[in-house]
Amino acid sequence: MKDKTKVLFLCTGNSCRSQMAEGLCTSLMGENFESYSAGVVKHGLNPFAVKVMLEIGIDISGHFSKTVDDLDGIGFDYVVTVCDNAHETCPYFPARTGIIHRGFDDPPRLARDAETEEEALEHYRRVRDEIREFIRELPAALIN
Repeated sequence: MKDKTKVLFLCTGNSCRSQMAEGLCTSLMGENFESYSAGVVKHGLNPFAVKVMLEIGIDISGHFSKTVDDLDGIGFDYVVTVCDNAHETCPYFPARTGIIHRGFDDPPRLARDAETEEEALEHYRRVRDEIREFIRELPAALIN
């Protein structure tokens, strides 16, 4: 049996985008990928991210915020930075680790001025759906 490709989704605080990417990758591509997420710092799991993931049948409520140091010893095949800050401050990984950057908007920042929870959730849903499309294209992105 072939080993699964280990992919780390890296974001600033490991609260939203990277958590959604990990959940989506596990759900959609789990037979081929072993997915992880981490942040440059820990911000805690965002409850709106949990909520919009549950809307599509993926439960990330058991996830927790972590940094790359918390995942020490895992030999990642690829690191996907999902925000510009993580891309700019990406820690060093061994040369065999492929680094891919695909930035997504920050839902908490977009939702900051929302007048209702529903209005805020729309930002999270849009970014979730953009991440889902990226995850579906991930095998091709890793080959190129």
